[in-house]
Amino acid sequence: MTDLRPGASANAQLAARDLAHVWHPCTQMKDHEQNLPLIPIRRGEGVWLEDFEGKRYLDAISSWWVNLFGHANPRLNAALHAQVDQLEHVIFAGFTHEPAIELAEALTAIAPPGLTRCFFADNGSAAVEVAVKMSFHYWRNAGRPAKKRFLTLANSYHGETLGALAVGNVELYKDVYAPLLMDVLVAPSPDAWQREAGESWEDCAVRLFAPMRDLLAQHAHELAAVIVEPLVQCAAGMRMYHPVYLKLLRAACDEYEVLLIADEIAVGFGRTGTLFACEQAGIAPDLLCLSKGLTGGYLPLSVVLTGERLYEAFYDEYTRLCAFLHSHSYTGNPLACAVARETLRMFADTPVIANNRVLAAHMAAAAAPLAGHRHVAEVRQTGMILAIEMVRDKATRTPYDWRERRGLAVYRHALTRGVLLRPIGNVIYFMPPYVITPEHIALLGQVAAEAIEVATCV
Repeated sequence: MTDLRPGASANAQLAARDLAHVWHPCTQMKDHEQNLPLIPIRRGEGVWLEDFEGKRYLDAISSWWVNLFGHANPRLNAALHAQVDQLEHVIFAGFTHEPAIELAEALTAIAPPGLTRCFFADNGSAAVEVAVKMSFHYWRNAGRPAKKRFLTLANSYHGETLGALAVGNVELYKDVYAPLLMDVLVAPSPDAWQREAGESWEDCAVRLFAPMRDLLAQHAHELAAVIVEPLVQCAAGMRMYHPVYLKLLRAACDEYEVLLIADEIAVGFGRTGTLFACEQAGIAPDLLCLSKGLTGGYLPLSVVLTGERLYEAFYDEYTRLCAFLHSHSYTGNPLACAVARETLRMFADTPVIANNRVLAAHMAAAAAPLAGHRHVAEVRQTGMILAIEMVRDKATRTPYDWRERRGLAVYRHALTRGVLLRPIGNVIYFMPPYVITPEHIALLGQVAAEAIEVATCV
C-alpha cells in the first residue's frame, strides 16, 4: 500500500489519499495499491508534466489525446481568465451568449462544406449519443421510422455511454455490457494492417469496402446511419486506413439514403495531417462529432455539426412535437466555448498544419529504426499519430498474449526515463502536443526503443 505516514514523500501521501476515495477510469485499482503507484501531478508546462517532487514527464499522448498546444498555454490561459470574469455559465435553453455564438460561427466556417449547424454537448461520448439520436429522430420526422438501425466498423470505438458503446466494436469495452446495448450491423474494418502481400493501403481499403457496400444494399431500408472514425481507429490500437474508403462510403451512403456520421473526436484538429480527417477524402459527412482537442485540452466540450437538411426536419410548430429532445446542464458552457474559440484562432494565426508536417517527419525518422526490431511487426503513421506494433513473432505477426502485459512494461520503463507513454495493449503510440520539438521527438524514439527491449527481453 502507498505510504501515508507523515514522513512519506509528497507523492506517496497524495497517492494514499487518492486511493482512499477516488476510482479512476479504465483502471484496475488493485494495480495502484500494489505495484504501480499513482503519480500526482502538480503542474504542467508545454509538453511537460511535473509531480510534487519535481520530476518531469514528457506527455507523449497529449493526456488522452486532448492537448494540442501544450499545458498551461499562455493564450488559452488568458482566454479562460478573461471569460471567467464575465460569465461562468448560464442555461443554454432560452438563453445564449457570445462565446457559443462565436464558436459556432468559427466552426461552421472551417468545417467540411454543408455543415452549418452546431449542437453542443459535454464530451465525446455525449456527442456520439447526440449524433445517434439525431440520426434516428431525423428519419422518424421524415416519415421513415423503419430506418432505425446503425452500421459500424469492426474495431471501432465511439465512447462508453450506452448508445456510443453500442455503435462501437472493441470487445474489451462492450462485451460485459452487451445485454444493455442495441443491436448494430458490423462491416469489416478497412485497416491497412490486414493488407495482403504486395497490396497497397489504397487497394486494401477498396477491397474491404465491398462488404460494407453489400450491407448498405441489403439493409438500406432499415439503416439510419453509418458511423466511422475517419482514417484512424484509435482505441483499437491506432489502426489506420486509406482515405479512398471514405470517398467510397460517402457515395454509397448517398446512393442508399443512409446518413454518414464521422466521429472525429480523436482525429480532428490536425491530428491526421489536415484540420479534419475527412478533408483527405474530399468528403463531408452528414454529422460530424468533435471534442478532445476542441478546447485545446482545457475543458470538457463537444459539438455535433450537421446541415440544413437535418436541421429543417426538426423545425416546425411546437404542437408538432418534432423538436430534438436532448440536453446537458452544461451545454454550451461559456468558459469552454471561450477557450475553444481561442484554440481555433491559434490555428488561424499560426501555420499549425504546416508545422505539424515537419514534426510528423521527425516522428517518422525517430521511429524508423524500430521497424527492423525483431519484435516489431509494423511502424505506421498518419500525420501526428504514430504507432509501433509489438508482436511475439515478427514473421507470422503472432501477438503477445494480453495477459503478459508487455505494454505495461513499456509504460513503466518510460516513466523511469521521464516520458509518459501509455500503450494500447501491445501498441506503443506517439500523439504529442503540437508544441513538441525535434529534440523531444528524438527522446521519444530513444525511450520507446529502450522500453521495447525491456518489454520483449523475456
